[in-house]
Amino acid sequence: MASTLLRKVWGSVLSRAVPRDPDASASSSSPRRRGAPAAAAAAEYGSLGALDAVPIDVLAQILRLLGPADAARSVAVCRTWRLLASDNALWAFFLSLGPDPWDLVVFAETHLAAGPAQPRRFVYFGTVRVPPQLSFKRIYGQRALVPGSIIVDGGSGYCKYGWSKYAAPSGRCATFLEFGNIESPMYARLRHFFSTIYNRMHVKPSARPIVVALPLCHSDDTEAARASRKQYKETLYSVLFDMNVPAVCAVDQALLALYAARRTSGIVVNIGFNVTSVVPIFQGRVMREIGIETVGQGALKLTGFLKELLQRRNISFESLYTVRTIKEKICYVAADYEAELCKNTQASCEVDGEGWFTLSEERFKMAEILFQPQIGGVRAMALHKAVSLCMDHCYNTEVLRDHSWFKTVVLAGGSSCLPGLPERLEKELHKLLPPYISEGIRVLPPPFGTDTAWFGAKMIGTVSTFSDAWCINKKQFRQKSRHSGSSLVNAWR
Repeated sequence: MASTLLRKVWGSVLSRAVPRDPDASASSSSPRRRGAPAAAAAAEYGSLGALDAVPIDVLAQILRLLGPADAARSVAVCRTWRLLASDNALWAFFLSLGPDPWDLVVFAETHLAAGPAQPRRFVYFGTVRVPPQLSFKRIYGQRALVPGSIIVDGGSGYCKYGWSKYAAPSGRCATFLEFGNIESPMYARLRHFFSTIYNRMHVKPSARPIVVALPLCHSDDTEAARASRKQYKETLYSVLFDMNVPAVCAVDQALLALYAARRTSGIVVNIGFNVTSVVPIFQGRVMREIGIETVGQGALKLTGFLKELLQRRNISFESLYTVRTIKEKICYVAADYEAELCKNTQASCEVDGEGWFTLSEERFKMAEILFQPQIGGVRAMALHKAVSLCMDHCYNTEVLRDHSWFKTVVLAGGSSCLPGLPERLEKELHKLLPPYISEGIRVLPPPFGTDTAWFGAKMIGTVSTFSDAWCINKKQFRQKSRHSGSSLVNAWR
């Protein structure tokens, strides 16, 4: 009943619409004064008829209840309604009701709207501060027009794919490295990979843009590595444009994980399937000249070591899938390994089709090889030593006089979701590094778990400037190929 009455009243308001005064500015000073009747504003900006006696605050609430479509239509009524409907707080409210968390929307529109070629000149530290120049009415309208895109995070263990408008990936499949014969050309394998994803999503490649998370490979700053990255990216573009994809956005996986944590600078520690990468990023750019540390163990080594521990206790299981499931359900990282050995840490979990498994010290011994690789017979650098080495390089590189940019560490990758890992890594870094570097270090868990990079890509795929600032189309790609020295090439290298 109340909503029907509200609609009737609103219909009478819209029927009073007058031609818009071309000299009137929506940016004029607002007539709102908290609790004041609308008549005060109407005297200067135009009568609201029967609503003149209604407080401005109540009219603002009416607009919130009616929604963005009617709020946008109200600008044609008179200057008073135009000013009310142009209020930044109103459109911030409408954006906050959308599918994306408000803090992620603010971060994306503040830090990502300029695109990859123009990194912003500041670092985001987590507190949501709304710049006064942001027009949320404009942003709302632009975000509504952004086409839904396909998001593909190839990963290193398995691929996550789905729609940018959805809250989570809609499916998973093998990474492209497992498609086709290893001897097959990269073009053929990528073509098979993307064809499989499009078929599973029941969508034509020509229907939507695509955002692709680029894997962490060929990570050093040598000529050979740069050539390999360029070849991979050009092959990726060629495959997708030959499939008639209208536009492509390709971003480094580590950078996407950092964006998902609402940062533009920091160090991303990605525990991949085979290796762990420690990636320094400054203002949205991977700092390969500083150096990416690569640790020769990842999720596969962790799962393999847990398998070995289970076999030592004569615990039978059918497959590595069972071992991985146990790892994900009850394993963790000890805050103090020696102290943990003296505790009763027994716990059980159920694996579908195989029953219950009970573990004790195996629960934390498995992950300890990240910090003491020799326990598992692994010849690799300890995780905290690799991160501290990267921080030392960052400190000694004159990027900024303020050395705080690299002191936020963001974890990524499925195995980085192990409970206790952020706290243990932060503790070890404080012990290993001198105070002038270790002060202020924070280690953050993956903000979206195993799907962190996918969510970073989703943030880009829904930003108001996505099509213009982040995508490259077939024509631009062909021009880039012909003019390798152009600014476009440098922007997308």
